Amino acid sequence: MDNPAQIDEIRDPLQIAENWVGEGRDVALATVVETWGSAPRPVGSHLVIDAEGNFHGSVSGGCVEGAVVTEAMDVLESRKPRMLEFGVADETAWQVGLSCGGRIKVYVERLA
Repeated sequence: MDNPAQIDEIRDPLQIAENWVGEGRDVALATVVETWGSAPRPVGSHLVIDAEGNFHGSVSGGCVEGAVVTEAMDVLESRKPRMLEFGVADETAWQVGLSCGGRIKVYVERLA
């Protein structure tokens, strides 16, 4: 039987990011840096994205991941980090499904 700590390490987005960088992939890391109200994921949650569009982890419980992946692809190409903000009052939030009543800020950066 697998060790639970070993399973958590295998699923940890930061460990996956490290592995992907080690494999020579271009990798972006999205991190929840601020929440307000009913946010789907806590501050410190991560989503790791590679240049092929593969991703692992979560910054929103699924409701804005697609938009974050798209922005991450731009970050990988431009090599410039971005601060993204999604909230229920934001028209974009409704388009991507953040209807939980909260607001989140997500910092997206390229890993070296």
